[in-house]
Parts: sequence; C-alpha cells; structure tokens
Amino acid sequence: MLLRHPIGLYILFFVEMWERFGFYCMLAIFKLYMVDPEHPYDILRANSNQIYGLYLGGTYFTPFFGGILADWKLGYRLSVTLGAVFFVAGYFMLGAKGLPFFFAGLTLLVIGNGLFKPNISTMVGKLYPQGDARVDSAFTIFYMGINIGAFLSPIVAGAVASRYGYCLLYTSDAAD
Repeated sequence: MLLRHPIGLYILFFVEMWERFGFYCMLAIFKLYMVDPEHPYDILRANSNQIYGLYLGGTYFTPFFGGILADWKLGYRLSVTLGAVFFVAGYFMLGAKGLPFFFAGLTLLVIGNGLFKPNISTMVGKLYPQGDARVDSAFTIFYMGINIGAFLSPIVAGAVASRYGYCLLYTSDAAD
C-alpha cells in the first residue's frame, strides 16, 4: 500500500519556496541597489562589498545559533514562525525610505534566517516516524521548493527592478 505524504510537507514546501524566493530576489538586486548612482547614499556605494559580505556571512552563520535556540528553548515550530515574522518585518523595512531602515531590514533578515533555516528542514524530518520509507522522497519534494524559489527569483527580481526600480528606499530628489 502506497502511503501519501502528510499535508504538512506541502505547507513546508511552499513556506520554504517563499523564503528562498525572497532571499534570492533580494540578493539578485542587493549589490546593484547599493552601487546605484541614482540614490543619495554614498556610504552604500563606498562600502557595498563589506555590507554584502557581512550580510551573507550573517545569513550563513546565524543558523548555528537558531538551531541551538530551537533545541534548548523555543522548539522548531516557534523558531520557524518567529523567523518568518522577522523576514516579513525585514522586507518591509527594506521597502522604507532611509538608511536606518535599510540596515534594520538587513539585521532582521539575518535574525529571521538564523531562526528559520535550520529548523524548517528538521520539521520535515519530524513529520514521519523513524524508519519511514517516505522520508527520502519527502526531502526531494521539499528541496524542489528551494530550487523552484531560487530559479524564479532572479528572473522576477530583474524584471520588476527594470520596470519599477529597486524599491521605495529613495527618490531622486530626496537625500537622507
């Protein structure tokens, strides 16, 4: 008898696809935004490599602490939920005008990634009893969500950025 996957797998599939879509959308235009001569923020142009490196370093380093925090205190579900809340807040901050919002948004994205990334994969594994033969195919399905989000995001980000600009962070006549 062929057993179906639990509905939770498909929920986690779409949540992870959304997260990767957001991450790679932002990453596709992040450096381009910082070096754009149209905005008034010289500090971004002068330090774009360092900011980019710190952001990526943070996104790859903080999951270590997010996993520990989930194991010791928060649990996986609450960690993923809080991570998603931090993501949403971070993306909204990036859409606001001004450098403080830009850096606050990046910080929130790094924290959200730290809480989200190590724990959502763990949740996939915990959907199945130990030794269940469906686990391998479940992770294949789950990782397809990652790949779909990562594939579509630069295409969408590039099209939106070329049509509408990078974001609402600046206008040509305003300087902060």
